Amino acid sequence: MSYYEQDRQKKRRLTKDGDYVDTSKPTAFFHPVRGRDWTLSIAVPGSVLSTCRRDDQRTNVVSRIARALSVFNIDEVVIFDDSPLESRATNVDPASYTGDIDPCGYLDHLLQYLEMPPFMRRTLLPLHPNLKAAGLMQSLDIPSHPHPTDWLPYCEGVTTAGVPNSGSGTIVDVGRKEPVTIGDEVPPKTRITVKIDPNDPSIAEPVDPAAPRTEGGYYWGYSVRRCKTLSAVFEECAYEGGYDLSIGTSERGISIPEAFPDRKKKDNVNFNHLLIVFGGPRGLEYAAENDPSLHEMGIVRGKTKELFDHWINILPGQGSRTIRTEEALFIGLACLRKIWDGR
Repeated sequence: MSYYEQDRQKKRRLTKDGDYVDTSKPTAFFHPVRGRDWTLSIAVPGSVLSTCRRDDQRTNVVSRIARALSVFNIDEVVIFDDSPLESRATNVDPASYTGDIDPCGYLDHLLQYLEMPPFMRRTLLPLHPNLKAAGLMQSLDIPSHPHPTDWLPYCEGVTTAGVPNSGSGTIVDVGRKEPVTIGDEVPPKTRITVKIDPNDPSIAEPVDPAAPRTEGGYYWGYSVRRCKTLSAVFEECAYEGGYDLSIGTSERGISIPEAFPDRKKKDNVNFNHLLIVFGGPRGLEYAAENDPSLHEMGIVRGKTKELFDHWINILPGQGSRTIRTEEALFIGLACLRKIWDGR
């Protein structure tokens, strides 16, 4: 058998009826599911970059974090500073800061860069030292990033300075061969979410950025929020009523099966806004130690777990002395997915 034939055999599999299916092309086309109003959030500290010495190492960490966010449909990522107050950089120039000077700003910048549809980055993101190694990062390939094989009713777009033939409204570049027109007057270089008119693909209407998720059932990327401390992750929550289920991760926590015993799907844990907080190389206790508000409340060291509804160890009996935060994201989200799977 020739190499070509062997390769073709590897790319074929049998269906239940015994028919061959060609698996040589991607099959993960986006099909809408039931819309959801509940959200998934994670929080990570700036110290995830503390073990990196070069930009290529930093971009690799950020890329893996962003991939975890997109693969597991995370709606919000919160970046909090867990460093001692006296060691934090002050008067940082936003036009020239780098990962070794302002790690939280670096994480914020690159995570927003990756979430943004590629076609609009040059328009909305100016050149910056942080982005010199951006080409090494992996694509997220999420529904909000246009692809020639998909046609979705929603699009992310950037407004242009052009004038529609009708003389009113705004022309929006949505990353397709032809732009669309909306009836609203919006300043140029503004990112908006639009819904395409099913009867005329050249016309669209602006919608809430959450609409593709809540109405259409599509995962539409993540928002990025920065906080100065661990306590601010909770205090500055943008959701009405705050996070109603919070999970902290620590090697001193209990196992996931112990925290969340197997239940039938109808008995899944109920929540509106779930938050999962991951620590850096020195753990969440280190973040609490450097948080003045938590010090005043006496929540330090072993009492850090009192911040959360659940305090879990995502991988008891690990073979390595350490689990890096970007590794913990994939492990933890894969194991915790049963909490919301099937909702």
